[in-house]
Amino acid sequence: MKKLLAAAAILTLLIVVTGCGGRGAAEQPADKPSAGEATAAPEGPPPTRIVLATPTPLPPPPTPTPIPPTPAPEPTATTEQPTEDQATTEEVTPEPAEEPPPPPPVTEIMVEIPAGPFTMGSDEGDPEDGPAQQMDLPAFEIDRFEVTNADFDAFAKATDYLTFAEREERGSWRNEWDMGEDNHPVVMVTWDDAAAYCEWLGKRLPTEVEWEKAARGEDGRRFPWGNDWDPSKANVKETGLRGTVAVGSFGVGASPNGIDDVTGNVWEWTADWYQAYPGNTVDDPYYGEQFRVTRGGGWFDEEAQSTTFNRNAADPGKTANDDVGFRCAR
Repeated sequence: MKKLLAAAAILTLLIVVTGCGGRGAAEQPADKPSAGEATAAPEGPPPTRIVLATPTPLPPPPTPTPIPPTPAPEPTATTEQPTEDQATTEEVTPEPAEEPPPPPPVTEIMVEIPAGPFTMGSDEGDPEDGPAQQMDLPAFEIDRFEVTNADFDAFAKATDYLTFAEREERGSWRNEWDMGEDNHPVVMVTWDDAAAYCEWLGKRLPTEVEWEKAARGEDGRRFPWGNDWDPSKANVKETGLRGTVAVGSFGVGASPNGIDDVTGNVWEWTADWYQAYPGNTVDDPYYGEQFRVTRGGGWFDEEAQSTTFNRNAADPGKTANDDVGFRCAR
């Protein structure tokens, strides 16, 4: 009886093991490679290559609007008081003061006129031009060129300056400043306008005596280039240009000290009142402290007005013409 039971148990066990082994082989999944592990190439003929059409590129995503940084939290007030040691040792560093921007660049070419004597005035010109006399001056500097439109524009922008003519709506130096005339002498400026520009640069207008020495040299010449009249060496009426030209255009007519355009182009303001020279007895109604001296003649003047000793007078607060400019000294 026990042998029959044992045989039946063995037979049952064999049937169960055979059935389970078949099902497990069919359902077991293929081993998958782990991430980064290469898989073996499958056996058999290589697959047919399929060429895909070039995909249409997608438009780039829009630039995202930058997100402002999260503001730092406001410091909370505290009732904690600093100790006596903290109060005495901790110092607050003050914010550095902002320095004003430097003025825009302007033409900064000056010539030093050496100290010494020269002949001022003439006995051959108009009565108010004499008498001729010796003057001894200390050294000084004077602009080589007349102040240009570009220079005056830098001043006007830096200071919001309006000339007398602009305030009175009588015209403007800008009206004379056409395209390409940056280097022409500024005009339509009064004596007051010219003095304001020079002061802005730490300079001043030249005195009448300084102007004549710079233009004439020490040998008493009649014109900056010599004693003979030559309209090809200056922008005057006979030259025929009928308007201002760029400063320095007539270098051949420079003075012995190398100062350009002291004859022609524009009349130039000087610092002095129009008064009689020592020894002059002419009864001129313009003498006094009402008019300032202008020198050099302009683009529409003739030989008599273009000498190094000729004097003219103009109202310092109101005279603003298209043939009057200036240069600075110091």
